[in-house]
Amino acid sequence: MSQPADVGPVRERHRFDEDALGSYLRANADGFDGEVRIGQFAGGQSNPTFLVESGGARYVLRKKPPGKLLPSAHAVDREYRVMKALAETDVPVPQMVVLCEDEAVIGQMFYVMACVEGRIFRDATLPDMEPGERAAIYDSMNDTMAKLHKVDYEAVGLGDYGRPGNYIERQTARWIKQYEASKTDEIPSFDALVDWLPKNIPPGEDTSIAHGDFRLENMIFHPTEPRAVAVLDWELSTIGHPLADLGYNVQGFYMPQASGAVGGLGSSPAGIPSVQEYAATYAERTGRDRIENLDFYIAFSMFRMAAIVQGIVMRAKQGNASSDNAADVGKMVKAIADAAWRLAQGS
Repeated sequence: MSQPADVGPVRERHRFDEDALGSYLRANADGFDGEVRIGQFAGGQSNPTFLVESGGARYVLRKKPPGKLLPSAHAVDREYRVMKALAETDVPVPQMVVLCEDEAVIGQMFYVMACVEGRIFRDATLPDMEPGERAAIYDSMNDTMAKLHKVDYEAVGLGDYGRPGNYIERQTARWIKQYEASKTDEIPSFDALVDWLPKNIPPGEDTSIAHGDFRLENMIFHPTEPRAVAVLDWELSTIGHPLADLGYNVQGFYMPQASGAVGGLGSSPAGIPSVQEYAATYAERTGRDRIENLDFYIAFSMFRMAAIVQGIVMRAKQGNASSDNAADVGKMVKAIADAAWRLAQGS
């Protein structure tokens, strides 16, 4: 069984006691009855992610990063819980294997899930595909997001997974605090958003499971079909506003030009729907006549993204960022905040 192209040796700062992990899995998880082999996935800015092989089967381990962490960040236990709860719904998620909250085992809390075979598209422009394939992949992403937002979260045991109501207000306050906790430079556009967002929150409060990081790169697609087979990276999920997910999902159209982002304020390669078309399809699937105040939700999502990226900057300076390119990613904070402020001013 060949190793995936994006898996390499465990990076030095993320090494842990692999023998201790093997002993724990053999004692606590089905399918582990021999030696375990560990590799590390190249991606993952927040929670380091590892390929675990044992007995001819493959699994994925996600754990908190080493070092001092921001409050409430890197919630791998929440990732495990929400995916386990969604297992019986029509939202595609990997099968959960075990959650280990005992930090004494490998140094940080972690969970293990089944490895889902398929394709991950890290470039949202899908440059090597025909227009029809792009359209089908984006439609599947749209359909999957709509299915998530229609899940009865109380019925699947997630009634206490978050506080319903005032989600945007609470999230705005949260990310302002997170940004201040990791701030390194003055960014005028970010300060402007801090003032503008609380004053422009749209009325009404829809409530659903909100993924919090719903984008193409966080999905696995069937090896040959344009069909989503798993949604990944649920660290930021909660009970929240579904349109925050939609705003985040389309923010790539408004981001500064960068590899892997659609960019260009509403423009898109052939086959990829416009923001307006994409939002209209989502509205139909979720029983809405139209999407009100979409520009606000996009600006809010970009504001939150700028705060998240600023956290990567801080972790890079501390030397415990998960991805090797964290310092380069950090340079995007001002550009994202600037773009979000331009959108807010025109909304």
